[in-house]
Amino acid sequence: MSNNLKTLAVAGALATAMTAQFATHAAAQGAQEKCFGVSLAGQNDCAAGPGTTCAGTSKVDYQGNAWTLVPAGTCTTMELPDGRMGSLEALDRDMAG
Repeated sequence: MSNNLKTLAVAGALATAMTAQFATHAAAQGAQEKCFGVSLAGQNDCAAGPGTTCAGTSKVDYQGNAWTLVPAGTCTTMELPDGRMGSLEALDRDMAG
């Protein structure tokens, strides 16, 4: 086998392994949805309302206008303190002051 053919075979095997790794990771994550009002302060994925930019900018725990990605179908059934519930739409509760 020539060196070029060996190199091509190794490159092909590496590409296949990397593709399989990526596909496995994507499948493990599964479908996700934006869930408002479930993030701890500074741990939101995005949209933390006026005066903030994006990921990690929520100012208070469970800020109603900040969202986090959660497994699809779990947002409104998550157990949160003090009877709070997650929402598929922004909430007017627990806003940063």
